Amino acid sequence: MKLILQEDVPKLGDVGDIVEVRSGYGRNYLIPQGLAVQADEKNVRRVEHERRKIALRLEKMKDSAAAKGKGLKDVPVTIPRKVGEADKLFGSVTVRDIHEILTAEGYEVDRRQIRLSEPIRALGVYEVPIKLHPEVIPTIKVWVVTE
Repeated sequence: MKLILQEDVPKLGDVGDIVEVRSGYGRNYLIPQGLAVQADEKNVRRVEHERRKIALRLEKMKDSAAAKGKGLKDVPVTIPRKVGEADKLFGSVTVRDIHEILTAEGYEVDRRQIRLSEPIRALGVYEVPIKLHPEVIPTIKVWVVTE
């Protein structure tokens, strides 16, 4: 039985894939759950049309992310922190701190897009990537200085 997947199905395929499954699996599980539809001419044309629309939308999203990324590279992110002996920070600089500075500067970035591998616990300059789009990942410089 040939089906067109409407949602990602683990170990079977992604949205829009045309897959060959056993008729019982398709008829009793995939179709009733809304995970797939029959692969007839009408549905294949509809899926192709949706793929084109999705590709255009993704291209627009990528272009807007690239424009946003160019602006982010020039943003100065300076975070003052109290330090103790041997320039050790009291606490740490986290994604939340970087997000607050970017929001104050007028840049709308989701906290989950900021890719800080671990909290910053020392003074210095750090490069922090921001994943705006799977293909657009600008890095910003974060300066952690004494208060």
